[in-house]
Amino acid sequence: MFSKILNKLKSILGNKTNSKTNKSKKVVKAAKSPKSTKSTKTTKATKSTKSSKGKKQEVKVLIASFTSIPGVGAKSAKAFYDAGFKSTKEIISAKDEDLLAVPGVGINLVKKLREYNP
Repeated sequence: MFSKILNKLKSILGNKTNSKTNKSKKVVKAAKSPKSTKSTKTTKATKSTKSSKGKKQEVKVLIASFTSIPGVGAKSAKAFYDAGFKSTKEIISAKDEDLLAVPGVGINLVKKLREYNP
């Protein structure tokens, strides 16, 4: 049990250092400006706006489906999505270690997931 808690702490601390490095990479990418004409920029902007609205809606529906699992609230559903889970079946069939690696997920929630039969 102590090793599970230790692994969870390691994963949380590992995620914090990874997010710092990812942010610095994003800044570097943003600093580079692509060489394109003005008309292609507006076309790309309108396409990305349309696709991002559809994607945001899909994410909301997916997170809402996660909350249908007993014990999973809005925060933990968002955490599951951010951790890479894309369906309720993936969450239920995941290993205990993978679930505990998700920030905000504890042993009690893992027990509830193991008892849940859809």
